[in-house]
Amino acid sequence: MKLVVFILNKDEFLEEVLEAYVEAGVTGATLVDSEGMGRFLAYEVPLFAGFKDFMTGSRPRNKTILSLIRNDGTIETLRKLVDQVVGGLDNPGVGIMFSLPVDWASGLAREETEV
Repeated sequence: MKLVVFILNKDEFLEEVLEAYVEAGVTGATLVDSEGMGRFLAYEVPLFAGFKDFMTGSRPRNKTILSLIRNDGTIETLRKLVDQVVGGLDNPGVGIMFSLPVDWASGLAREETEV
């Protein structure tokens, strides 16, 4: 099982991204409002106020999507679908997607196939 983390910088894609999750077979995810460190430092810490000049095009908030996924094939399908929706994760400023191994989890809904 893996934790898939997607930090979406362009929240105008949020609805389509969530549709991609469903299409890939992801049955659940948690959405968190988030903010990048650079933006926080530039606007909230006076010492770094000069960074504001470098923040052009930056969004005030991001959406972070967290999901536990059991199947690596589902992750690859999800990655491809999300890549299509956002116009390419390799493009700067779109977002970041990665996965981490999960050794243990409790409280997950059972899949229908696990009866």
